Amino acid sequence: MKALLTATLLATAFAAAPAFAQQRNTPLIEPYGTTSPTDGAAERPDKTLRYRVVFNVTKAGADASKPNPSLEKVARFLNLLAADGVRAQPGDVVAIIYGPATSIVATDAVYAVKTKAETNPNLPLIAKLRAAGVTVAVCSQALHGNNIATKDVAPNVRVDVSAMTTMATLQLRGWALIPE
Repeated sequence: MKALLTATLLATAFAAAPAFAQQRNTPLIEPYGTTSPTDGAAERPDKTLRYRVVFNVTKAGADASKPNPSLEKVARFLNLLAADGVRAQPGDVVAIIYGPATSIVATDAVYAVKTKAETNPNLPLIAKLRAAGVTVAVCSQALHGNNIATKDVAPNVRVDVSAMTTMATLQLRGWALIPE
């Protein structure tokens, strides 16, 4: 009897798993930043607010052949807003990249040399973020520290004087910092 109950519970759990997986979505930045619906959540995006946020992207991903998880977090934020009918205004979301993550803005050729990956998997994600109005910027100090020339930065990435000054300036202007 106990074995039958356990088998029934396992079958029910596995039967429900695909349905839950099918509910995952990416309403704005397909196929990045997957979210899951959360019915009955107490705090949801507020359509009356202007979402001005800055993400610091510093960590290198564990697998250089996949998009950087911290950059995917930016996509997830936009997808969460979009799922509730909220869309950030162009320029109101900024991703500033520096530290070990710096190479994610490099062209395919430079990224391949730095990481041994064939191509830079972050470039399509950056293009989609840019199309959604996100400012993707890189710290020029980090470029120098990582031996990446400005000419080797993807064309849709802005080069800022430093991540520190960008984050300080934006926060003083009212942007919220979303840390890693």
